[in-house]
Amino acid sequence: MKAVLMTATGAPDTLAFQDIKMPEITEATQVKIKLHAAAVNPVDTKIRRNGIFYPGDLPVILGCDGAGVIVEIGSAVNNYQAGDKVWFCHGGLGREQGNYAEYTVIDQRWVSAMPQKLSFVEAASLPLVLITAWGALYDRGGLQPGQTVLIHAGAGGVGHVAIQLAKLAGASVITTVSSEAKAEFATRLGADYTILYKQHDVAKLVAQFTDNQGADLVIDTVGAEVFTASIPLTAHFGRLITLLDPGPIDLKEARMRNLLIGFELMLTPMLRNLNQARDHHIEILNQCARWLDQGQLKPHISQQMPLQAAKHAHQLIEAGHTSGKIVLVM
Repeated sequence: MKAVLMTATGAPDTLAFQDIKMPEITEATQVKIKLHAAAVNPVDTKIRRNGIFYPGDLPVILGCDGAGVIVEIGSAVNNYQAGDKVWFCHGGLGREQGNYAEYTVIDQRWVSAMPQKLSFVEAASLPLVLITAWGALYDRGGLQPGQTVLIHAGAGGVGHVAIQLAKLAGASVITTVSSEAKAEFATRLGADYTILYKQHDVAKLVAQFTDNQGADLVIDTVGAEVFTASIPLTAHFGRLITLLDPGPIDLKEARMRNLLIGFELMLTPMLRNLNQARDHHIEILNQCARWLDQGQLKPHISQQMPLQAAKHAHQLIEAGHTSGKIVLVM
């Protein structure tokens, strides 16, 4: 089969499009999937640049998100049959095979029935960002109806679904974006207020939009500088959730505000083999599939390109100019 291999740690040029051996079912509860699409996520570029999570030899296949059709099932598979369409977030971290490939093999426990109204490209774009946004907003953030949430980088992969999930929870949404086009995009998704952070004083506008109270919940999808700047934007007794390592920071104001500070890394259950937490991820995908089929959630694909263009996809993500998701098509 065709696949894209990470052959070394480093630049996008380390990704190679090659013929490799087809994966085969080795356990009774596994399913074999013909992949139709795989999303490219920022974590893929970070692994390629910094190295895989597990000790082992290269090459490996990257790509956590995938969607495709089951073509073969193990003898103990009872939830699926050949021909079923599935989506999932599995592999791509350096141990199990990722999804930059034409086929993969996964235990039936870690796949979910694909939303009926989505294409393979749309379905593949969503699992990692949906699980991440859900965890940040609902599980770690405890978002409640009527609260105000500030979502940084609302036009990004996580941000664009976080806006929609926050609105489904009955929250008021403020988001930061870098351009007028992204502001219009975020507004279409349901954002109540958009802030062009390159042109305006974010703190001043958040204070204006919240009657000087600050946001009940702030989601940082950017990094240390934004995390630190978000502390005074969070309401007293509020919550500040980050997807990244904020590094050494001064927490005096956070302490004075009695903030709950949390982290959301949706890869943890895969990295630490926390199977009950992974079951929760499947519950999230199942619920989101219902919302997607009802038209209450919508994916945004910025670009789709053939599998062999994975190197170019990585270059685009690292340039930081994309909105929504980039998806590879087999």
